[in-house]
Amino acid sequence: MGLITGLLTLPLAPVRGVAWVVGQVADAAERQYYDPAPVEEALKSLEQELIAGRISQEEFDRREDDLLDELDEIHRFWAQKQA
Repeated sequence: MGLITGLLTLPLAPVRGVAWVVGQVADAAERQYYDPAPVEEALKSLEQELIAGRISQEEFDRREDDLLDELDEIHRFWAQKQA
């Protein structure tokens, strides 16, 4: 950016700064939302509940399917993000 362009666009600097901050917050929220670790932990806990007899096989299957669907969505998101 040249000196004249820099001077002419100086009044827009706060807008660019706010846009950058919003982008950083959105990226952080995206990383947190699409983090596979909580889903994997939920799958482990679900298996422990089944083994301990606290839930039925049918309940386990239903909840496992939901968690696996969520995990598939997360993996698709990261694969698309890397492409």
